[in-house]
Amino acid sequence: MDEKESARVGVAIRRRRRALRLTLAAVSGRSGLSVPFLSQIENERARPSRTSLERVADALGTTAIELLSAADAERIVEVVRGDPAPERPSTRSLVHGQQQLHALEFIGEHDAGREFQHRNDELMYVAEGAVEVEAEGRAYRLARGDSLFLSGGVRHRWRAAGPDTRVLVVAVAEHIKAEPE
Repeated sequence: MDEKESARVGVAIRRRRRALRLTLAAVSGRSGLSVPFLSQIENERARPSRTSLERVADALGTTAIELLSAADAERIVEVVRGDPAPERPSTRSLVHGQQQLHALEFIGEHDAGREFQHRNDELMYVAEGAVEVEAEGRAYRLARGDSLFLSGGVRHRWRAAGPDTRVLVVAVAEHIKAEPE
């Protein structure tokens, strides 16, 4: 494993550990490696040997190959430019491709007829205008600057209250399996 690859594997280890909601102490207990050493790996100040990487992988319920694959994942920086005069109503994706995060912008009036229920968490932010949301049988009215968090599995529907409404919806992608504590 070269230095560049070992740096990225530290990020992959930290991401996996956090996704499992494990502390460094818990991974240390499972792997037999010290907390300071694990911290150094995650912060790119130490390179794990093959044996250490396999011990960490076992502690995280994965394989060294999976961690290395995650480390090799392409790093993406992408700018999505806004449209100065978008049609109303319109919907546009703010994140392209199959990423861990979905972000959509809705402009104008959108119908409340469709009910949604996503596997993962979602955040709705009202940038302009107002939105009426029905979630789990309760009604909410959100104004400019308000946000609403919906945990995975919450049934909901929403509608923009006017043509100048602009809503940002950010969610963890459906293809990501969120593990409970």
